[in-house]
Formats: sequence, structure tokens, C-alpha cells
Amino acid sequence: MTEQPRRPVASYTTYEEAERAVDHLSDQGFPVERVAIIGQDVRLVEQVTGRMDYGRAALHGAASGALPGALIGWLFGLVNWLDPVVSALLLAVYGLIFGAIVGALFGMLLHALQGGRRDFASLRSLQPSRYEVVADEAVADEAVRLLGGLRTTGGDSTRT
Repeated sequence: MTEQPRRPVASYTTYEEAERAVDHLSDQGFPVERVAIIGQDVRLVEQVTGRMDYGRAALHGAASGALPGALIGWLFGLVNWLDPVVSALLLAVYGLIFGAIVGALFGMLLHALQGGRRDFASLRSLQPSRYEVVADEAVADEAVRLLGGLRTTGGDSTRT
């Protein structure tokens, strides 16, 4: 399967506007499977959510360990052929507790090993500065024509 050459038919500052443009094309009966939304000029944004100390490291570790522990306990409980439902639920609870404890200890250990180099918690995301709606070359002119009747809500959009 070879990829069709594509060209930009519109550019928007928000994803919602680009999504609205593709929805408009879909409403007009345009073959939207020949369209893509591409984020341009992507930047990494790391939002600091708070200070990381031993308590918070233990809490994050416990949360990370609880679910896998419960899942493993539940799977071991299903192996018991005599009373699998009670056994599976009970072992899932034990697994949750054990996973939370091991996760908390592991979280505190990792925090201690960092030696104060990263004493904060954060969330990372990629954010494009603009979104281009591109279409296959064969149908791009039709997409431009159909998007010509679309009014934008955010102001800064361009059509080619």
C-alpha cells in the first residue's frame, strides 16, 4: 500500500477547529478517510504538579503497585478449581494490599536513590502550535471548496 501525496487544505490554531473542519467535510459527504489532521511545531511542556517527598513517592508507588498486585492475585485465584470465585476475589484483595506495600517501598527507594536531583512531580505533554488539515492531492481542491463555506469560531485559521 503506497501513501498518496497530500497537501494542506486548511490550518487552525486549535485542535477543536481542525476537528470541526473535518466534521464539516464529513457532513458534506466528502471522503474523510482521505484526510488527516497533523499537529505542527510540536513542543514538550512539563507542568510541575508539586513537590516530591518520601510520602508522595510512597503514595505514587502504592498506586502503581496496587493494580498489578490485584490482577496477579485474581489470576492466581482463578487457578483454584474448587471455589474459584471466592478464591479469586480474596487473592485479588491480598494482591492489591501486597502490591501497594511493595510499590510504596519501591517508590521511596527510588526517591532516595535520586539524591534530591528531582524533588518535584510533573506531567509531560506534547503541544502543537497549529493543526493542518491535509487531504490526498486528488481530492484536495474539493476539500478547499467545501471548507470555504465553514465559518471559524477561534479567529486565526487559514485555508490554502
